[in-house]
Amino acid sequence: MDAIELLTSQHRSMETMLAGVLEAQGDDAMRKLYAEAADQLTMHIASEEQLFYPAVKTMRTEDILLESLEEHLSLKRLMADLLLLAPQDQAFEPKFKVLKEQAEHHHREEEEHLFPKVNKLMDAERRKQLGSEMMALQTRLKLEGRPREAVAAETGTAAPL
Repeated sequence: MDAIELLTSQHRSMETMLAGVLEAQGDDAMRKLYAEAADQLTMHIASEEQLFYPAVKTMRTEDILLESLEEHLSLKRLMADLLLLAPQDQAFEPKFKVLKEQAEHHHREEEEHLFPKVNKLMDAERRKQLGSEMMALQTRLKLEGRPREAVAAETGTAAPL
């Protein structure tokens, strides 16, 4: 699958998952849905930071990528905080809403600014190859179990470009 199509599809999926967390009935359901959403977001961010961003860095996208990495850092910090909170905690819902809003903002920026540049500067075959590499990484992270738990160790500074 084309890397940009993969990322865009995952954006929509994560937005749906994040919306579902606040609609969940009961703390257990909310905690379970948040854990699933956090795993998906963590795997998505990892594939962008480890594969997609380095692959497109040389394509006059560095300014966008540096901002994206800072946005990832903010998302990781929020996810790490939320993993320590129970859904009934007074801070959970407001913090989760900020996570959801920031994720949606980040998705819009990538889709409006980064992805069009990459589509113009990277041929379809390379985007397809990159998409396959990203899917393989995400599958490996999922098989290793609970990718969200790695987020707490990644909240000091933005990932390198």
